[in-house]
Amino acid sequence: MTDLQKRSLLKLAALSAVASAALIGCGKKEEPAPAPAPAPVAAPAPAKVEPLKIAFAYVGPVGDGGWTFAHDNGRKAIEKEFGDKVVTSFVEKVPESADAERVIRDMASQGNKLIFGTTFGYMEPMLKVAADFKDVKFEHATGYKTADNLRTYDSRTYEGAYMAGVIAGKMSKTGTLGVVGSVPIPEVVRNINSFTLGAQSVNPKVKTKVVWVNEWFNPPKETEAATALINGGADVLFQNTDSSAVLQTAEKMNKRAFGWDSDMTAYGPKAHLGSAVINWGPYYVKAVREALEGKWATGQAWWGVKEGAIDMVSIAADVPDDTKKRIDEIKAGLKDGSFSIWKGPIMDNTGKELIAKDVVADDKFLGGLKTYVKGVEGKVPGN
Repeated sequence: MTDLQKRSLLKLAALSAVASAALIGCGKKEEPAPAPAPAPVAAPAPAKVEPLKIAFAYVGPVGDGGWTFAHDNGRKAIEKEFGDKVVTSFVEKVPESADAERVIRDMASQGNKLIFGTTFGYMEPMLKVAADFKDVKFEHATGYKTADNLRTYDSRTYEGAYMAGVIAGKMSKTGTLGVVGSVPIPEVVRNINSFTLGAQSVNPKVKTKVVWVNEWFNPPKETEAATALINGGADVLFQNTDSSAVLQTAEKMNKRAFGWDSDMTAYGPKAHLGSAVINWGPYYVKAVREALEGKWATGQAWWGVKEGAIDMVSIAADVPDDTKKRIDEIKAGLKDGSFSIWKGPIMDNTGKELIAKDVVADDKFLGGLKTYVKGVEGKVPGN
């Protein structure tokens, strides 16, 4: 075989190999493309938590400068603390009558789940409504009746009254003090007595005159009562009513007086000796937090200086330094439990012993007080 023939055979073999490879490649089965990864499933959006609806029933106007004004400041403290977790509302000037039940029932019907009634006269209406709305939590100020979904709360206003009395006893020139009383219930009688005890701790000979107006908020009646007390010889006035009328009357008649429940300095700056104030904010914040966290339970709360609920503020510049120091000592003693206002011996104004020597009155005694202590003139109406 010649070289030319060999080269032809090799060339033919090479072409045959290429052709075979091409045929094999054309017959190869293609692998399927990988399936795309499944798209992630979005998690369901969390259910929107509805804010807790809270309602307040006020016995007076929010602008009374005293009791109701202090409660409304507590409502605002709730809004500041909890933001969009709560929605608050209020109805002012709700009478202590059948209207109270109607208003409170309406609050529950509108979806409020926490309702505060801010005066003693709402107790029975709130009991009735609470029985019909078991899923609503009710809080009643100054009362004593409870239910599974109704509890009570109060402030030890008698502590502020006592401190006012200490100042009054020091500042009175006549030794005659005057008190404008609202409604003759133990709470108010206790405050009148505590005011007198405070004054007697400075001046044992002091006497206290009382004029009752039988309403919480009635500026004309309060003015009339304050005027009568001043005309009767009182040169320092105290009140357990809700407006600033008593202080304003003292200002006009050149006498001295105190603010009550809120700082009333601006209503009578020349007459003002100090204001016994209530800070409802700490309690209201606690109550709402318990409701939000599912920890709310029935019971009774009574807060004072110790819990930051009661204070004596804006004491006048002309009150002697030793008296101001005494007020500071009383506050410290009430906070740490070393001082008791109602510690015997204490007599009533008929000479009967109310509390024996060295005995400290308990809350049950204070809650049922219906008689005046020594130094208060007259009798408690209806007693």
